[in-house]
Amino acid sequence: MPVEASSDEPDPRPVAHAVAGPLAMVVMGVSGSGKSTFGTALAAVLGCRFVEGDAFHDAEAIARMRAGHALTDADRWPWLDRLGAAVGAAVRSESVCVVACSALRRVYRERLSAAIDAPTRFVLLDTGRDELLHRLETRPHHYMPASLLTSQLETLEPPGADEAALTLDATRPPAVLCRETLGWLEVA
Repeated sequence: MPVEASSDEPDPRPVAHAVAGPLAMVVMGVSGSGKSTFGTALAAVLGCRFVEGDAFHDAEAIARMRAGHALTDADRWPWLDRLGAAVGAAVRSESVCVVACSALRRVYRERLSAAIDAPTRFVLLDTGRDELLHRLETRPHHYMPASLLTSQLETLEPPGADEAALTLDATRPPAVLCRETLGWLEVA
């Protein structure tokens, strides 16, 4: 007898046919919004690679953040270029790729998209400050301290109506977010 997936759990069967590549899906938002959790779930549903943007920060940038210092644009440009090149290579070889990246400002999204050099869509995970603070304070083993949340929220420029972007409520379960994203991709 087949077991049905709970409505709060992603369907374990990939639905790659729902997305015609080439396509890079960037899951964006401030620290603690759930980018990695949702990005991993979305990549599993799409049957594609997931790229963790944090893995592309250099040691100096990680040390700055760990010490409670916000990154400058000069710190971010090489990171976005490295990340974009890796995602672009994944899209060229595998057709579809999901990446977690804060992409807080429009200019960062533009830089990342240019480095990817393939069609790129963004999904902003949005939630309130109190929820984000709770998540950051209870998240183990991450270099981003909760003290940088204010800086990230002040930097965040939600995508404009002219950007290929979807905004989702980050308090909802990943499976629900996956379904909403797939529905958006089918009509976008």
